[in-house]
Amino acid sequence: MKFAVRKLCLLNRAVRRLTAPRAHLRRLHWTSKPQPYSTFNRLPARPSPLQTANYPHRTFILARLATRLLKIRYLVLGSAVGGGYTAKKTYDEWKEMLPDLTAYKWIIPDFVWKLDENIDFEKFRKILDGVEFAKLLPDFDKVGESLDHLKSLLTPGESLYNEVKGVSDLLLLLDSTENSAAMKASDSQAFDINGKQHKKVSDKDKAEHLQEELLRTQLKYQRILERLEKENKELRKQVLQRDDKGIHQRKMKKSLIDLYSEVLDILSDYDSNYNTQDHLPRVVVVGDQSAGKTSVLEMIAQARIFPRGSGEMMTRAPVKVTLSEGPHHVAMFKDSSREFDLTKEDDLAALRNEIEIRMRSSVKEGQTVSPETISLSVKGPGLQRMVLVDLPGVISTVTSGMAAGTKDIIFSISKAYMQNPNAIILCIQDGSVDAERSIVTDLVSQMDPQGRRTIFVLTKVDLAEKNLASPSRIQQIVEGKLFPMKALGYFAVVTGRGNTNEGIDAIKDYEGEFFQNSKLLKTGMLKAHQVTTKNLSLAVSDCFWKMVRESVEQQADAFKATRFNLETEWKNNYPQLRELDRNELYEKAKNEILDEVISLSQVTPKHWEEILKRKLWERVSNHVMENIYLPAAQSVNSGTFNTTVDIKLKQWTDKQLPHKAVEVAWETLEDEFARFMSEPKGKDHDNIFDKLKQAVKDESIKRHKWNEQAEDSLRVIQHNALEDRSISDKQQWDAAINFLEETLHSRIRDTDSAIHDMVGPDWQERWFYWKSRTPEQHVHNETKAELERLIKINEEHTAYLANDEVTTVRKNLEAKSVNVDTILIKDTWHQIYRRHFLKKSLNHCNLCRRGFHYYQRHFIDSELDCNNVILFWRIQRMLMITANTLRQQLTNTEVRRLEKNVKEVLEDFAEDSGKKVQLLTGRRVQLAEDLKRVREIQEKLEVFIEALLQEK
Repeated sequence: MKFAVRKLCLLNRAVRRLTAPRAHLRRLHWTSKPQPYSTFNRLPARPSPLQTANYPHRTFILARLATRLLKIRYLVLGSAVGGGYTAKKTYDEWKEMLPDLTAYKWIIPDFVWKLDENIDFEKFRKILDGVEFAKLLPDFDKVGESLDHLKSLLTPGESLYNEVKGVSDLLLLLDSTENSAAMKASDSQAFDINGKQHKKVSDKDKAEHLQEELLRTQLKYQRILERLEKENKELRKQVLQRDDKGIHQRKMKKSLIDLYSEVLDILSDYDSNYNTQDHLPRVVVVGDQSAGKTSVLEMIAQARIFPRGSGEMMTRAPVKVTLSEGPHHVAMFKDSSREFDLTKEDDLAALRNEIEIRMRSSVKEGQTVSPETISLSVKGPGLQRMVLVDLPGVISTVTSGMAAGTKDIIFSISKAYMQNPNAIILCIQDGSVDAERSIVTDLVSQMDPQGRRTIFVLTKVDLAEKNLASPSRIQQIVEGKLFPMKALGYFAVVTGRGNTNEGIDAIKDYEGEFFQNSKLLKTGMLKAHQVTTKNLSLAVSDCFWKMVRESVEQQADAFKATRFNLETEWKNNYPQLRELDRNELYEKAKNEILDEVISLSQVTPKHWEEILKRKLWERVSNHVMENIYLPAAQSVNSGTFNTTVDIKLKQWTDKQLPHKAVEVAWETLEDEFARFMSEPKGKDHDNIFDKLKQAVKDESIKRHKWNEQAEDSLRVIQHNALEDRSISDKQQWDAAINFLEETLHSRIRDTDSAIHDMVGPDWQERWFYWKSRTPEQHVHNETKAELERLIKINEEHTAYLANDEVTTVRKNLEAKSVNVDTILIKDTWHQIYRRHFLKKSLNHCNLCRRGFHYYQRHFIDSELDCNNVILFWRIQRMLMITANTLRQQLTNTEVRRLEKNVKEVLEDFAEDSGKKVQLLTGRRVQLAEDLKRVREIQEKLEVFIEALLQEK
């Protein structure tokens, strides 16, 4: 009988188990090790059929046997259902995804192992005590048929497991260097399931078949991963939407890559004299112009984020891109809060436009590229965490439209990034052009001759395969045999068909389809792990984080030593000063400036009016004397004098005086503001703020504009003041005479000084100070003597010389052998007559001191004429009224407007870091700034290292 022995073993085991003490069934641990399945695998070792005698407690045999039968039925039922379900699932699910091995637990249900815990077998034993044992025995023929059926059901499950294991082994082979040996060992012979040997296949056919299977499996696995990533993205979106609705709010911690990117941003702005260089890793993307490096970066970022052009230079400045995983595919600049949704074409276009604007604005006038870094962060599901820097493409020739030094600047920028010993160099080579035309490979070889941190990427492989007559040339490139450059790894990628409007998904599909059908893979010239941007992204990310873990602690120690050096220098040089960086110093200076502006409102009205009156007279005195008083004084009578004065005062008031007064008021406000700003504050005065205060003052004055309506109102006030001629008392009369005398004395001094410069030193200076006259001064001196004799003859001479008088003077001088011309005689006469007239007017003032009584009687029955005193009283009164009006406008309006301008200037300077660097200078400022930066860098490095250790 087919199952005779098995039946006897089952019966013998059941009888023996009834006599042994009961114990709980032990659950076996699930392992991934494949074993042939059987319902008897979990039973203890079977004893020999001959050892069936001498068992105690035979009265419980029926109960024990019933227990075993129930268990067998559950096993048969569960296995049958599970096997059928597995067979159906093999066909449906294998097309879509790789199943998890832990899913095979259902073959043996959990409740089977707990039957003795949930069923009261004592109760069964008591019930079955009196029942005949033979009636309870099962039909062993039916049991055998059930076991055969169970085996047939389990066969698909075992086959499925072998398929799963085969795929897992295949994926492991992608990273193995022993692919060929393993495949040859496994395929030395081929057997079918019945053990019959097939006809031996050639090694070439087997290699091609396995290569195709490998590529198909890999691409299928990548599609499965992409589908799972999309599902994961949708789930994360739902979680974030639930968070946004307020179901639970929590403060999100910064990711590890964001912490690292912040450290790099600070280091990019750090400049120290202590040789603490930035040696933290980042992925530097270099390549020839139009080699496709920006496209590779876009494939890694999974978005078309960079400006596009055909053949022209688009990358004009380094762009640092921080990639991190996130629920939404978004991008954001370091200095902006705007998020660009990379799933929307409008946001993508806006992002590309913003990057291009930032690049062009960073380029200085007369240049083509800029070394200033643009920082951008990109988050999205499935992105590999890393920091990449896209550099301008290396060029061999400067074309028209480029600055003369563009080539050298690009080389210096590339070398500056690549000379970092921990920087990972992603060298991009265009596969569609001759390799000998490449420039970047030589540059990379210089910076990394051993290839310990270089990853070589061959782009446009589809065009290379199509155009190259010898495909083995591509194999030589990716094996590192064509170039002298060495690298950690070599990759071949396809980044599209050259269509700028092509999306990332379309490029991925095209890349996968190309490599699936490519002869380069089928013939073994390219390995499966060397192709697609997905594999490249994984490899670069692994290399990046390996380099980070190896170097970050060393960099932290270097900055710790730098911090100690800086702190020691500060303690030795500035022991009594606080460590205020540039921003803190600016805030301190800002408060001082605002206090000084407020002090303007505390200036007394008397002080304002005195300053305004004095400055206004200094501004208009020359016009009053030369254009009003002196011409009017040549009149023959008082009526003509007053008429001339009134006409000239009216013209002056209408055209010049109000504007001059406003200018004087504005200059007075500026001078007072400058005085408050420059006054030393005693021991608290810090001259480090002087340059900043001067710049704030100049910019505030430049922005300040006087009220235009002030001139119109001031013109009316001045006109009314000058028309008044009524002097009310003797005190005002004396004040006017004093004002006139001061003015005349001042003019006489100015005239004497002009005559002295004209004629040279007098006899005392020549004798006591050994000075001499020049020939020209000698001529002026002789002319002066002749003119003075002319005035002595006629003291009432007019202001102008007649022609015959000029001829007489010239002939007298020629008689003395002094040759002069008419212009020189008239210029000398102007100064001589001016001094004569001023002295005459000064003598007349003394006569007018007693003339107030005659003024009250309108000079009736008196030959005294004091119209000049009345003129200067009118001018003096106009100055007082104008000064009072301007003071009111200053204190009520202009000081407040100036304070507002100062605040605006301070706010503008606060936002302009370049201004602060320009205006707050010195070793003390730089030392405090370096201390702040080093402390910040060290703290952020420590936070990053702690997070990195936690992730490990």
